Amino acid sequence: MKSSISETRLGILGGGQLGRMFIQEAINYNISISILDPDPNAPCKNICDSFEVGSLGDYQTVYDWGKNLDLITIEIEKVNIDALEDLEKEGVVVYPQPRIIRLIQDKGLQKQFFKENDIPTAPFQLFSSREQLANANLNFPYIQKLRKDGYDGKGVMKIANYADLENAFDAPNLVEQLIDFEKEIAVIVARNADGEMKTFPMVEMDFNPQANLVEFLISPSTYSFEIQQKAEDIAKNIASSLSIVGILAVEMFLTKDHQILVNELAPRPHNSGHQTIEGNYTSQFGQHLRAIFNLPLGDTRSITNAIMVNLLGEKGYEGIAEYEGLEDILEKDGVYVHLYGKKYTKPFRKMGHVTIIDEDRNSAIEKAKFVKETIKVKA
Repeated sequence: MKSSISETRLGILGGGQLGRMFIQEAINYNISISILDPDPNAPCKNICDSFEVGSLGDYQTVYDWGKNLDLITIEIEKVNIDALEDLEKEGVVVYPQPRIIRLIQDKGLQKQFFKENDIPTAPFQLFSSREQLANANLNFPYIQKLRKDGYDGKGVMKIANYADLENAFDAPNLVEQLIDFEKEIAVIVARNADGEMKTFPMVEMDFNPQANLVEFLISPSTYSFEIQQKAEDIAKNIASSLSIVGILAVEMFLTKDHQILVNELAPRPHNSGHQTIEGNYTSQFGQHLRAIFNLPLGDTRSITNAIMVNLLGEKGYEGIAEYEGLEDILEKDGVYVHLYGKKYTKPFRKMGHVTIIDEDRNSAIEKAKFVKETIKVKA
């Protein structure tokens, strides 16, 4: 990799909103960025230095795109690992490392990693098919997850009774105990090549029950110091065990007896960290950049209370996106809008997010409720 950060040819696999927000940070460092994405109208298209349309899963496409780069990172895990491994062997630096992406692509391997490294997680079993699952006679209810290709709440199903088994996933899957949790929480941890690690403060998340997507996020958490410290220690333990370079989002359940169980990992900037752009001294995107360039990691402290609201496409609308209520929410102090450059909306598609900051936590929550009720993405 080049000694000067601004001379390094950086590539990002994926040109969605995460890449877009990363580029907005990287511009401050004069970094040249190449993007590969299958969508000719991807959000990154008009703000990167080089944009190529191509499959992220095709070996030759990924290899040919990456062979003239110095450093490659990702904004989506569903990429061709074989190509990245070969590029790595030929001297292209790939962060997060391909072996980590391979692990995280498979939720079954993730779970086995948790078990082997004494990382607390819900009890689970692995199955190869719907028939094998049906013959196991497990106690209802439980959660079934596809081992591969699940994302944004897709590939997850609650199996409550025998009738539900008829619609269960008929592919390699894992089944885990249904956790009666009090809150879904997350910690983002960063690690650079020198082994320096820093965590962002623990956040609390509320999910849209229909789309199973984060709809409402509060930072920092008001849970006890002990709970927050335990969650951050778990995230650091995982990052250290993986020796990851870059950002790692660790999604967890806080049970009603205040035990913490790890749910899933994401080796990249994550929806649970968007509020850091306005709410923390260093954003998750700035921290990811620092980590992959092996720079000193930034200050992760919260500046103030930050609430993040996802802007999802309204149910029943599909077409060219229109944003109702935008002027109304901008009348409020401390409201920051981030639209993702997606021309077309459809139900529950992530179209943007809004961060609300306020020194008064209750005031921030009230403003966030107003934003959630007021702004609508329609067509």
